Amino acid sequence: MSVLASGRARASAHPNIALIKYWGKASDSELNEPAVSSLSLTLDELRSETCVAFDESLKSDELWLNGKRDEQKLARISANLDKLRRIAGIDTRCRVETSNNFPTAAGLASSASGFAALVAAGNAALGLGLDLKQQSMLARAMSGSAARSLYGGFAKIYLPDAEPAQTHFGSAYAEQVAEAEHWPLEVCVAIVSEDEKKIGSTEGMERSRLSSPYYQAWLSGNDVDVVQAEKLVLARDFEQLAELSEFSCLKMHAMAMASRPGLLYWSGATVDAMHCVRELRAGGVPVFFTNDAGPQLKAICAPGYGAKVADALAELHGVKRVLRCALGPGARVEALD
Repeated sequence: MSVLASGRARASAHPNIALIKYWGKASDSELNEPAVSSLSLTLDELRSETCVAFDESLKSDELWLNGKRDEQKLARISANLDKLRRIAGIDTRCRVETSNNFPTAAGLASSASGFAALVAAGNAALGLGLDLKQQSMLARAMSGSAARSLYGGFAKIYLPDAEPAQTHFGSAYAEQVAEAEHWPLEVCVAIVSEDEKKIGSTEGMERSRLSSPYYQAWLSGNDVDVVQAEKLVLARDFEQLAELSEFSCLKMHAMAMASRPGLLYWSGATVDAMHCVRELRAGGVPVFFTNDAGPQLKAICAPGYGAKVADALAELHGVKRVLRCALGPGARVEALD
């Protein structure tokens, strides 16, 4: 990533889909440390683009999201811009313009791609010189899954390897497991709602931590799952990865559903899409599903099967459209206009 050090920079990043799920934060919420390990893949066609401009003439931070000024999300953005300002030793306000080419806050990891792009752009604009590991720590402090969107292909956060905290932002960080070219899986995203989810991930995680009777069991299993999933990715073992990933997805949602009040992120169309994927796999199509904190279903396919899976999902009642994706690159700084 080139260092522009001009106060302005643009970066793009892609959302990632967790195959081994992240749900739960460690007790120190200020550092935003995850309570569990996780492993994900980064998508290509879905994209967040963020431009930052640190400007002495600004009296306050500004946020423009998808072309519209957004005051509701500004407080969170300002708090995270403070992390960049702290490193740079400045208090200059910033104008942030960010856009997504996919539904925002609807269970498609727009916060992961958005904050990864913010870190990459801020690092370049302020000439901070942070390496990828440091950027990943900083992105994780902003949004837990954003740490993984700094990397392309497959990435993981494995907590037992985390070093003692050496920054203000905690110790957990992501690292790449394999590049996209290692195993060019295809992903079909069945969009069943364009609306923002009513309960965000941060609020939902805290509710589960405080009230779900299954939360401790959830915490105890993820390290083992991530270790096994990494081996399966490196071996390109689709059948076993399918079983393990669906297992991780379903136990996360079971734990969330058992929170009080229960967290029910699925719709009827989501469940129908799950059954469709299971039927396709029973018929010999190499595909499995996963769902994050939202109603959209992600179907992960072996190379060459994306069109068949997309066609089957598109026929379901309640599926508005299907997005076909390849595995994508990590965050990158782009030329300004």
